[in-house]
Amino acid sequence: MRPNPLSPFPTREGGTTSGAQAPYSLSPLRAGGARVPLVKICGLRDVESARAAVEAGADLLGFVFAPSRRRISIEEARAIVRALPPSATTVGVFVNEPPDAIAQVVAECGLAYVQLSGDEPPEIAARLPVPAIKSIRLKGPEAARELEAYASLVELFVLDSYRPGAYGGTGEVGDWVLAATLAAEYPCLLAGGLTPENVGLAVERVRPHGVDVSGGVEVDGVKQAERIYEFIRAAKRDSKERQA
Repeated sequence: MRPNPLSPFPTREGGTTSGAQAPYSLSPLRAGGARVPLVKICGLRDVESARAAVEAGADLLGFVFAPSRRRISIEEARAIVRALPPSATTVGVFVNEPPDAIAQVVAECGLAYVQLSGDEPPEIAARLPVPAIKSIRLKGPEAARELEAYASLVELFVLDSYRPGAYGGTGEVGDWVLAATLAAEYPCLLAGGLTPENVGLAVERVRPHGVDVSGGVEVDGVKQAERIYEFIRAAKRDSKERQA
């Protein structure tokens, strides 16, 4: 086992794989106490951006397979994943897809985790071939009931901002007060309108297990290596300084 609890078992560099990355549990991160937040860079669509995220210290790399301007094909995602080093941990993001369809993408792309970002019932998580992450939109107090329903079935939650009819990716800052309450009880990644400029404040106020960004590290809809580095440095550095 590699020392990094978020590192997958050796995979594709210089070879091929017939299935998903071997999963490992994120459950140790549920423990309380001081910690450096995880960082997920989502909506990746090219090898250069994915490699930049890995080199900058991203813990999770997200690929969107749902309707979105950041949607990626199975072929594109597979090529990117195969070009990454073994330390890369990949997440496929889906919205209201049948478990069998998700399993096919996981197998073809070699994904380590599945993020359910739609209105999927909790039992869907139990039918997936790899551990699940569930995205919850912060509409109001009912978000707490959603987290409770999924708590025993997923490894992490993503707390995203709420906009009617949208399943994430709005670029809008959510309810940090509600997010802080939920993050104190469940392992959560905070998402929604995060940027290199505000992620340090978000980590300080919400105290999440990690943060999730897509548009905040883009310029004109394209991932920028410099923005990725700045975001990860701000998220992790500020946390380390508070622990010192």
